[in-house]
Amino acid sequence: MAKNFISNKDETVRMFKNDFLEKLSHIHYSVPLFIFLPVIGYFGYKSVFVYHLGVASIALYILLGLLVWTLTEYVLHRFVFHWMPPGKIGARLHFIFHGVHHDFPSDSKRLVMVPTVSIPLAALFFFLFKLVIGSVLVAPFFIGFLAGYLFYDMVHYAIHHYNFKSKFWLNLKQHHMLHHYKDMDHGYGVSSKLWDYIFRSDFKKNESERQS
Repeated sequence: MAKNFISNKDETVRMFKNDFLEKLSHIHYSVPLFIFLPVIGYFGYKSVFVYHLGVASIALYILLGLLVWTLTEYVLHRFVFHWMPPGKIGARLHFIFHGVHHDFPSDSKRLVMVPTVSIPLAALFFFLFKLVIGSVLVAPFFIGFLAGYLFYDMVHYAIHHYNFKSKFWLNLKQHHMLHHYKDMDHGYGVSSKLWDYIFRSDFKKNESERQS
């Protein structure tokens, strides 16, 4: 594999001179669960007891929210996290948002999205979805969307730090490891490979076989 990292140990690098900003750039992997599981519970309550939606409608929009998350994950990773703006400032921004993860892929405190980014993004997406599908159906839809996001964060952490035995999880881990250590221009899906297949950014079969 080509070496596209500085260190594969669970170690970190300082990103900010300011101690407060530096502290904000580190996060335990469980933090998103404490932030967003109550939000999911809130929208579940509203779906059932406030909007009185049926089981079929709730299930349908949760599944739709999950699907939209997988596409959002792919688009953010491919076109935002891997975007390299010009100049030194652009390189610095890229490093802060995603480059540091490729340089130190096993840094356990920088594997899930920090709240200073995830909360504003969640609010932005919520109001966008509310405009598109309305204030009622957005409740179950957002449950699925947030559940997809939490699944992504937990899977991303596990891929870098857990030893899987299941063929499904090993296959998903291999996909992400190829992205890190072989070819950063392919394999943008983390919790799902669906959109890599659709947009033809998956790895060639022989590349995957060589890593197995």
